Amino acid sequence: MTTHDIERYLNIRSAYGASFGPDGERLSFLMDTTGVPQVWTLDGPAAWPEQRTFYDERVTFASWSPENPELVFGMDEGGNERQQLLRYDPISGGISNLTEMPDAKHRWGGWSNDGDRFAFTSNRRDEAVFDVYVQDRDETGDAAEMVHEGDGWLTVGGWSPDDSMLVVSEAYSNFDQDVSVLDVETGELTHLTPHEGTVRFQSAEWGPDGENVYLVSDRDSDTLNLWRVNVESGEFSLVAEDDEWEIDGVAVDHDSRRIVYSTNVDGYTELTVGELTAPDRIDEYAVPDLPRGVAGGVSFSPDGDRFAVTVSRSSDTANVYVVDAKTGEVTQWTHAATAGIPRDTFVEPELVHYPTFDGREIPAFFSLPDDDAGEGDTPVIVDIHGGPESQRRPSFNAVKQYFLANGYAVFEPNVRGSAGYGKAYGHLDDVENRMDSVADIEAAVEWLHDHPAVDPDRIVAMGGSYGGFMVLASMTEYPDLWAAGIDTVGIANFVTFLENTGDWRRELREAEYGSLEDDREFLESISPINNIEKIRAPLFVLHGENDPRVPVSEAHQIVEKAGEHVPVRELIFEDEGHGFTKLENRIEAYEAIVEFLDEHV
Repeated sequence: MTTHDIERYLNIRSAYGASFGPDGERLSFLMDTTGVPQVWTLDGPAAWPEQRTFYDERVTFASWSPENPELVFGMDEGGNERQQLLRYDPISGGISNLTEMPDAKHRWGGWSNDGDRFAFTSNRRDEAVFDVYVQDRDETGDAAEMVHEGDGWLTVGGWSPDDSMLVVSEAYSNFDQDVSVLDVETGELTHLTPHEGTVRFQSAEWGPDGENVYLVSDRDSDTLNLWRVNVESGEFSLVAEDDEWEIDGVAVDHDSRRIVYSTNVDGYTELTVGELTAPDRIDEYAVPDLPRGVAGGVSFSPDGDRFAVTVSRSSDTANVYVVDAKTGEVTQWTHAATAGIPRDTFVEPELVHYPTFDGREIPAFFSLPDDDAGEGDTPVIVDIHGGPESQRRPSFNAVKQYFLANGYAVFEPNVRGSAGYGKAYGHLDDVENRMDSVADIEAAVEWLHDHPAVDPDRIVAMGGSYGGFMVLASMTEYPDLWAAGIDTVGIANFVTFLENTGDWRRELREAEYGSLEDDREFLESISPINNIEKIRAPLFVLHGENDPRVPVSEAHQIVEKAGEHVPVRELIFEDEGHGFTKLENRIEAYEAIVEFLDEHV
């Protein structure tokens, strides 16, 4: 039994989201030493980091100018996701709010290559849609110029090498997007990805000459591959493919022609690094010797010789590494503290595949306490990811490590509908097939019942957001399987959720779950609130008052109804949104969860 309480584990830090400064010698990154992520900088590997922002609210990203000693960072208020863009001058320490519109969302689109302007999308004109804006670096407030009026969910992927165009993506669902290029001067939008049905076009990046855009797509396959599309002709060419796994991201440096792309191999990241010696040809360099885990967030140095990347693995917290592009040599720049808890006590999971009702094999990560004797007395937390088009991957989770240190096993399934396993797998839970994913949870518990270490009478369902719905649905569909349930910011009623979620999200969510107009009766039938009398196990419901995605009313209605026949606890945080970011709130939440599990499991 560990001597460390949950508060100690929640004080484990993470360093991530690196951006190279214009001199190539300094990195910015985010770290949560103060309890919420703030901007820090570092002048070399393992040098003493310097904190640059000091807010009570979370910082969501930071991006150095390519030419000037300044960076832009994002911040919202109380988890409301209405991100504002702010500029930081490291010489004076001065900070200016560039957007000054707290009722609108602002989504960063990158610096121009000359550092004079930046782009973003925002719903400041109409809450339900996003427009494209360009703003001079020294302007604030409403000075931005709207260069394209949108009619959906738009994001900007960056400026062309000559700063004349922007690459713009529009999402219709998590499995269906389009990519266009926008002439900043004329406002002309050129559509690059005409298609029928649902096709993913993601991670769009300008090529070195501005004549091509590189992206990942499943346009003619089940999985994502790396493609090039010529801006003038619209012609597609396949650049790299994997026969089994998804190439899920790409980064290109214009000047050096260097390229990095990532492949998601059953949850683990493999990076390929090389040089574009022709538009469709990559001469590969050495494979970076990074820790095996989950890697992302590539930022090239100004000369392209190196790139920074964040790596997290189950047995170590997230840190920033710098890779020599040609040699693959890796240097760890940050060393986020583990609150005095030895790293060798952190448990790596076993990747397993279990059978489900229709003969499919469902991937999952299963972690047992180090001292488990296999005697059938281990309680298990079935931790279900949100999304649903997300994926549980082998990255660090401090709460998971606390549970393992205190005798709980943790089972993390990637049920049908999860990302990372191809288009067909991702669509298996769409609309009328929604409850098939819940049946995959039932199959997981059956698999656990057969495991020699597991106590079948002490299995807990836990999940957040869509994972919260999965907890509630599993407890109503299969009530006898569970010793307890923990629902964080979860959906209790699909109808009220869709009616009350943010206007900018409704169409995206209806593409996945079904629409209020066409599928209301079905949505009612699968909503846990309408089957709540079937729940038999104690339930703990946690939520943020400011949640713009899943309104807090979802928590209130499930607590009211379930509390009529089972023990229910509710915990609401007034200064949080869709999840909990402030350290004091996370401590309160997880101390309460531990207390709840101690009482009921």
